[in-house]
Amino acid sequence: MALARGRSVLIALAGVVLALAAAVAVNTLRQGSRQLEAAPAQPPAIDANAAAARLAGALRFQTISDYEAPDRNADEFRKLHAYLAATYPKAHATLKREVVGGYSLLYTWEGTDPKAAPAMLMAHQDVVPISPGTEGAWQAPPFEGVVRDGFVWGRGSWDDKGNLFGIMEAVEMLAAQGHRPRRTIYLAFGHDEEVSGQRGAKAIAALLKSRGVRLAFVLDEGLIITEGVMKGLDKPAALIGVAEKGYVTVFLNLTAKPGHASMPPRQTAIGMMSAALARIEDDQFPAGIGGVAQEMFETIAPEMKGINRVLLSNLWLFRPLVRRELEKGASTNAMMRTTTALTIVHAGNKDNVLPGSIEAAVNFRLLPGDTQAGVVEHVRKAVANEDILVTTFAGNAEPSRASPTDAPSYRLLNRTVREVFPGTVVAPGLMIGGTDSRHFEGISDNVYRFSPVRAQPEDLPRFHGTNERISVKNYAELIAFYHRLLVNSSAAQ
Repeated sequence: MALARGRSVLIALAGVVLALAAAVAVNTLRQGSRQLEAAPAQPPAIDANAAAARLAGALRFQTISDYEAPDRNADEFRKLHAYLAATYPKAHATLKREVVGGYSLLYTWEGTDPKAAPAMLMAHQDVVPISPGTEGAWQAPPFEGVVRDGFVWGRGSWDDKGNLFGIMEAVEMLAAQGHRPRRTIYLAFGHDEEVSGQRGAKAIAALLKSRGVRLAFVLDEGLIITEGVMKGLDKPAALIGVAEKGYVTVFLNLTAKPGHASMPPRQTAIGMMSAALARIEDDQFPAGIGGVAQEMFETIAPEMKGINRVLLSNLWLFRPLVRRELEKGASTNAMMRTTTALTIVHAGNKDNVLPGSIEAAVNFRLLPGDTQAGVVEHVRKAVANEDILVTTFAGNAEPSRASPTDAPSYRLLNRTVREVFPGTVVAPGLMIGGTDSRHFEGISDNVYRFSPVRAQPEDLPRFHGTNERISVKNYAELIAFYHRLLVNSSAAQ
């Protein structure tokens, strides 16, 4: 009897397994491609080497932004402005230019149809500094604007003068041809994006709002075209950022009585702060696959091969397994949770003296759905020490809302990518870094973040890192993308 019952249980389990396997197989196969059909566009005539030389010239201006001293590199920004005017005379003769917030630039290209809602292309002029001590590791000096071996080398070639000058190249070409856009086009080039955009992009958004401007869409820097980064996908993947994570830096300050290291108290300031930081790092926010991340996986899954297609097509069953695997990678982990990063600790100035104060900073990138207030409360609970003062950075920002993927403006971007980069898989994505575009949510429901830059796995560390570069060939594609987008935008109804 017992043996018979055992066989029945095994048969039942086998039936369940077979049913699950059949459901998984059917569900995987019925997930059809979500990619738009788009014929490759004829690229405009671009002198890639001449364009690369013009971009290289822009990299020689050390437009490093500084939150505490916003005028520190004023001369470099002014030189860049003069260089833009001299390099793109047709654009400057056609578009209206305004200087906003001291050094940011707002261009207006009047459209022919006053009823068509205007659109905005964005980039930023400022760059991050070179990490001290790494100058010798650059294959070309970071601020010499070198074109060599098929690449433009230098700080800003990728982030973000490549986009800025790519936009201006496209505008210059169209202006020289007498093109007039149907809808008014704004170009917004902030000067302090790398330090939160409070004086630049935020001021531009406020100015346009005061004029009653409502934008059909905004396109800023953002996610890129990756090659060989996603396992199971043998095609390039272009992710269009439909949302970006929030930014919260929390400062921790602890004051203590300084003294001789030979007579330490039972608890030192460094010890207490270290314990608090360890608790913050250990108490991670929960991870989950939902929202933008889920839509991205569902869009890409039908284009994949092998086990990854099966897993991502059946998150209803494999969600816990997929989540655990994604948590192992820094970039994929960041898509699923509000991240915690210990970034600054300042304490002490001599090995035999107990410091009288200690300061630390913790940076959080907030997943849509989390809030600044929730992060601060999370920190206070983890610190669990009333002697540690918790304050926040003035440039903190909430997560953006998600822009729709069924909007005409998203389809316009999607189609343009498919036309300029044939065979590329396009999907929505979550921007894990911050951009100036977050300041424009008050005047547009459709804010997107995408840079038409190609990158392989070995290129990713170049972002804000050493040996930043863009290939001359890719830069020509970047110009072609903006050219096509402007043409398509005029045709779109």
